[in-house]
Amino acid sequence: MDEPLKRPRSALILDDDPCVGLVLSKMLTALGVGNRHFVDPLAFLAEARASGPDLILLDLALGQSDAIDLIRKLEVLKYRGRVLLVSGKDITILNEAERIGRAHGLWMLPPLQKPVRLADLHSRIDARTSPPADHGHAGDKAAARHAAPQADLGEALREQWTEVWYQPKIDLKSLRVTGAEALVRVRHPLRGIVQPVDFLPPASDPLYKPLTAFVMRRAMSDWLVFAEHGFLLKLAVNVPASVLNAPGFVDVLRRMIPAAPGFPGLVLEITEDEIIRDPEWLREIATQVRLYNATISIDDFGSAYASLSRLKDLPFSELKLDRSFVTGCAADPLKRGLCQTVVDLGHRFGATVCAEGVEAEGDVRSLIGQSFDTAQGYFFAKPMPASELMAFLAQEPRWQIGLADARPAAAQA
Repeated sequence: MDEPLKRPRSALILDDDPCVGLVLSKMLTALGVGNRHFVDPLAFLAEARASGPDLILLDLALGQSDAIDLIRKLEVLKYRGRVLLVSGKDITILNEAERIGRAHGLWMLPPLQKPVRLADLHSRIDARTSPPADHGHAGDKAAARHAAPQADLGEALREQWTEVWYQPKIDLKSLRVTGAEALVRVRHPLRGIVQPVDFLPPASDPLYKPLTAFVMRRAMSDWLVFAEHGFLLKLAVNVPASVLNAPGFVDVLRRMIPAAPGFPGLVLEITEDEIIRDPEWLREIATQVRLYNATISIDDFGSAYASLSRLKDLPFSELKLDRSFVTGCAADPLKRGLCQTVVDLGHRFGATVCAEGVEAEGDVRSLIGQSFDTAQGYFFAKPMPASELMAFLAQEPRWQIGLADARPAAAQA
């Protein structure tokens, strides 16, 4: 299981209004968070580079600069702490700026509108959120590309420290576990369980090829064990474009796919930003892997603005909506409308639609009402080893009772 989120101990505040910066500083101090506040972006960036704070509070409009510009600079600095946007601007602008921050690999907290209350600031800095790569792709997530490694992937593969964990995918009509996403972890002899953000190399690193082969091989082996116990899960693995495009990938896939009659197929997740770079190539690969009972899922959909003209030419089986659109969709009409649009779009293309990063019951109810097919996230379960997944599957999930009234009438019949 992942370690509980710790409250930040240090923070930097950037606001061009010194009075607002002072108020925020006093609030953080009252919450036990040491801090400094700045009005000058250059001085702020210098201190961020030197001290690496746990938390940054960032105003949107900063006179001669703005939060979007600072987000880009924080990405260059490889900043790995949390970022909280605080502004008097409209919530739609705040939400868009938060999405931009996530797209640049930053760990964004839900934004906060001014005037700020102490209770609201308290809830934000204690919010249970995950860094961008915490859901553990075998592929190259943005935050992992910027992280200083705590484990060497090459050594982990040689020493057999790598493990495959699984996060359940829930069918929102039956509220049952029908699939799982395979996620990689390293069990380091000194550091314990190491998250992907702390060991994945930069994009296109040659180590992704043996890593992906390991994840696929272990996932297919585990599927046979799950099937022996009556759990015919549809598993998904993350495949970077550099691996999917490499010579011999389809041969490896062909050899690994089980010949068992109940095998429901393997899902290959590839991020939207990689898809839009070369859609013609992906169309060819997607057609080829379908011959071996594997399909393509477009992961983190909504984060890279794939055009409809490109989507209509891609033979994908699933859209996975990026968590930035899912989180808070029950309370945010704009997010809810975007979610519904993606569901309608996916279904028109004959694909299923999965919501990523689900953490609140209200959002689950909203997703069910919008006819999402599946969902995954901490509300249902964190990633876990295969042995724990077996025990998890054998028990009645707590959410089935709490959400029974939210299921479609047809599913309850």
